[in-house]
Amino acid sequence: MEKSVQELAEYLHGTYENDNPELKITGVKGLVEAGPEDISFAVPPYVEHCHKSKAGVMVLSPNDPQLDGRPVIRVENPRGAFALLLELFRPQEEVERVISQYAFVHPTAKIGANVAIQAFAYIEAGVEIGAGSIIYPHVYVGKRVKMGENCTLYPNVTVREDCVLGNRVILQAGAVIGGDGFGYVDQKDGSHTKVLQTGNVIIEDDVEVGNNSCIDRATVDSTIVRKGTKIDNLVQIGHNDIVGENCLMCAHVGIPGSVTIGNNCTFAGQAATTGHITIGNNCLFAGRAGVIGNVPDNQQMAGFPAQPYREWLKQEANIRKVSEMLKKVKALEKELQKLQNK
Repeated sequence: MEKSVQELAEYLHGTYENDNPELKITGVKGLVEAGPEDISFAVPPYVEHCHKSKAGVMVLSPNDPQLDGRPVIRVENPRGAFALLLELFRPQEEVERVISQYAFVHPTAKIGANVAIQAFAYIEAGVEIGAGSIIYPHVYVGKRVKMGENCTLYPNVTVREDCVLGNRVILQAGAVIGGDGFGYVDQKDGSHTKVLQTGNVIIEDDVEVGNNSCIDRATVDSTIVRKGTKIDNLVQIGHNDIVGENCLMCAHVGIPGSVTIGNNCTFAGQAATTGHITIGNNCLFAGRAGVIGNVPDNQQMAGFPAQPYREWLKQEANIRKVSEMLKKVKALEKELQKLQNK
């Protein structure tokens, strides 16, 4: 594929400068890897270094500095433009829209138009799969699962009975949706009796769940992940949780049971909460934050137990001074001891 700078600017709904009519762009790469026939992008703090890149065209925001001589496309969101360029130059491989003879599809399952079900997938009784969806090898879809249109289930995904997926849901390899919640009753002899998990999981439109992440079914009712939320690899979401719209959960995040999370919340790597709490909208939790109580809207928190981010920064700065303070205290103790011995 070849595209001119003008064509790319139109595709990105941007403006271009320093156009070179002879230049043809054939690929999209990062700043370091890009060559003269590639397009790349830069955002702070890398904008000041983008002149060192060998990319033929650079995507920058309107507020970024000029690049003398090199074609530049100005857009409001360079990172979003880069995502569009990846789709343009590196489209996903086409999947043959057939049901493999080596897949098992129960006779009562309802399969929409243009669906691909690949070898060794297993589709149980009463399942409904919407049009345009793709089921990769070794996927298990349990009884009465309802799946919307244009969903993608990568290899070794498990969707347990009665769960519901919206439209355009992506489940990366090894994800488990609807496994039993972690519920037990302690007995006097120290043993633990399992509590039957009778609910399901509801995943709304445009949610993506990363590799080997798990979302447990509710004890009763539903565990819910609202539309637009994106979940990284190795994330645990417990039974009866409700995760709001457009949340981001990075790797190793752990949310135990009966937690309600508002919209547009971000959990950085290894952040976790205690169970049975409510978190408001537009909250951000730094990596390894430990949330042990309810959190109102619009909070930025860090540390364990989680506290307001600026307070945590001050606390961390003070901790780094402790060793120097101890040295001073020991020196003062020695001086005091000398005075007492006189």
